[in-house]
Amino acid sequence: MLVRTLSAAMVATLVWLPQAYAGSQTIPGNGEGQVEFNTPSGNIGCIYTPKGGTSIYQPQDGGPELSCSRIEPSYITVILGPNGSATQIKNPGEQGCCGDVAKLAYGNSWSKGPFSCQSSKKGLTCAAGNGHGFFVSKAKVTVK
Repeated sequence: MLVRTLSAAMVATLVWLPQAYAGSQTIPGNGEGQVEFNTPSGNIGCIYTPKGGTSIYQPQDGGPELSCSRIEPSYITVILGPNGSATQIKNPGEQGCCGDVAKLAYGNSWSKGPFSCQSSKKGLTCAAGNGHGFFVSKAKVTVK
């Protein structure tokens, strides 16, 4: 009887553990403060650029900036700055999304500067501190 009770407790613990560890995920940036991450599916990839940009890239408004791209079913990019609504680009010329970078696990969130993102099996939701943001999935893209 004790073995059954211990076995049941072990199974319950193993089922509970993934939810217990879901939460905030830290993803380190490169030497210039840029952070890259993908969703576990590999279909959505994001790049955070800090205020002032990097030696290679300067956000249009000086930053900070969060840019996320979706590969399938069509390639799109959504850009969110610190002010105003997110911008959706339906046919970006540059299509270099989703390399071998950190994965933002389903159920986890990430935040840097004024931005925060939540990864789920349904898609990726990101927002700026000003209330504007976007949702990206294989099925749809919504910006606000």
